[in-house]
Amino acid sequence: LGQDPVRLLGEIIAERLAELAADEGYVGWVRERADDLQNYLTADRWFQTLGADAPAGIAYFSPEYGITSALPQYSGGLGILAGDHLKAASDLGVPLMAIGLFYRAGYFRQSLSTDGWQQEKYPLCDPDGSPVSLLREADGTSVKVSVGLPGGRKIWARIWIAQVGRVPLLMLDSDVEENAPAERDVTDRLYGGGGEHRLQQEMLLGIGGVRALRAYCRITGRTAPEVFHTNEGHAGFLGFERIRELLSENSDMGFDEALEVIRAGTVFTTHTPVPAGIDRFPRELVTQYLGGAGGEAKLPVERIIALGAETYPGGDPNVFNMAVMGLRLGQRANGVSLLHGRVSREMFAGLWPGFDAEDVPIESITNGVHAPTWVAREILDLAANALGPDQGDEASAWEIIAQANDEHLWGIKRSLREQLIVMARERLRASWVNRGASEMELKWVDDVLDPDVLTIGFARRVPSYKRLTLMLRDPERLRALLLDPIRPIQLVIAGKSHPADDGGKRLIQELVKFADEVDVRHRIVFLPDYDISMATLLYPGCDVWLNNPIRPLEASGTSGMKAALNGALNLSILDGWWDEWFDGQNGWAIPTADGIDDPDRRDDIEAAALYDLIENSVASTFYDRDQHGMPRTWIAMVRHTLGTLGP
Repeated sequence: LGQDPVRLLGEIIAERLAELAADEGYVGWVRERADDLQNYLTADRWFQTLGADAPAGIAYFSPEYGITSALPQYSGGLGILAGDHLKAASDLGVPLMAIGLFYRAGYFRQSLSTDGWQQEKYPLCDPDGSPVSLLREADGTSVKVSVGLPGGRKIWARIWIAQVGRVPLLMLDSDVEENAPAERDVTDRLYGGGGEHRLQQEMLLGIGGVRALRAYCRITGRTAPEVFHTNEGHAGFLGFERIRELLSENSDMGFDEALEVIRAGTVFTTHTPVPAGIDRFPRELVTQYLGGAGGEAKLPVERIIALGAETYPGGDPNVFNMAVMGLRLGQRANGVSLLHGRVSREMFAGLWPGFDAEDVPIESITNGVHAPTWVAREILDLAANALGPDQGDEASAWEIIAQANDEHLWGIKRSLREQLIVMARERLRASWVNRGASEMELKWVDDVLDPDVLTIGFARRVPSYKRLTLMLRDPERLRALLLDPIRPIQLVIAGKSHPADDGGKRLIQELVKFADEVDVRHRIVFLPDYDISMATLLYPGCDVWLNNPIRPLEASGTSGMKAALNGALNLSILDGWWDEWFDGQNGWAIPTADGIDDPDRRDDIEAAALYDLIENSVASTFYDRDQHGMPRTWIAMVRHTLGTLGP
């Protein structure tokens, strides 16, 4: 049922519920679980030890959240990170309140055509069948907020709440009867539509999100947030609304003073070193929307426009840059790895004229992952008996996990590999049926992948800089690695291209075409519709996690972290988090052709280095067995990875 609690309850018949209610043992077990949950939700945790100086409330804004496969409101790493952020905040007792949008169709479901071209479908996400509830007034009426648009129009939105442990996630939904059809569609799809549609989404997220937050605090009695954290620039208009609030409440306050007040409580995180990943709107369009906000703003629009202006050398005076606005509104700003922090300081140095790049006030806070979400139960159970359940994120637990004996650890990894293979065959068969194959033609799928073969995983979004097809630079070299009679490898690959990115779709098609070839299709698979449910089996089941972006365009890249916490070794370009955490014993660093301007030559050089590493280091270590059939050196690297990257 995809870990969907609403669907589970809906599919249990009344007779079964009555039978369970009469079972005293089961009722007692439920009460114990309810008591555990209540303790988790109310007991003091780490944050409560910080004292009175810690903020009593923190608001976190993001356009997407990857919480669970039962709530498909995410597209990729930004949303998955946001979801992990909420879960970790809950575990730590941080008084976080999160704000996002509720997309009627979420992100697309991916399938393949007969010739391997990505196809998109947008199944509706029914809030009544999702693990969310409406924010209501005391009299039961649905709370709605609005944001002004040009021409006196408004976007109205209701507010759905997903309770992520101790953290409420407020999601604004414009599909309400008060809206005209165009406004109802504002929250139709994640990252859908053109520039004006995206601008409306981001105004609803930022301006409407602050208003939703105020309503939530009023109704629930929660303390109003002192700190506002913007996860990328999409929600930057929250600063616009907070300035408006201050000026409307303090008639003697000027714009500059209000700006300084809201800056003091604003944090901005930039997530991309790729300029194309930053939202930039035509200056005139933003002027039209902010200057025509139904008279509610009462702000000098030229001052707001100036916050997003690219006033630095090489900037475009005709655009409004959301990341630039985020940096100008934030008292603190950070990149998401040490390397990304350095790249961001250079990228945005023009905002601080006269500063050397190293002095630009953008810090580095390396991303992390929520271990209980991503680590296989079999791994966590290695420590559970010693420390009790659900202690996989404690340093002492990782020490115990890393001390497991070789035979036990190797047996667990083989079991996880088997689980991945079962899932891969099921998804591969379904994909081929969707592409037009008959069941009679798919007997070969039963022999796809082998639980005793070195398994390499690669799964992520498919923009060009992540180089999905670097492994195909020399198809015959790859074929030889896959079919090696003594030390074969197998590849499990997944990833989605943005619906508007035909270049990314061509990369997927090229990969699928190779994986379809009869002689290698048992050793390399592309699994459509990469999502959370796939990832929870893919990360644990791989022996090696491959990442080969163009350096330094990978801001962080947390998929390799998740794989590492499941005992996989990373094989990666020194980019993002791997640049600072690779130590020579937890995997391999793919050499980079720094200084080579010709992209084809660079890719040829780095692909050759990748093939050499796999053949001469990775595969040779994996298949180096002692008299008991155990790869002792490999297991030592796995143990080192768990013991150093887990705590």
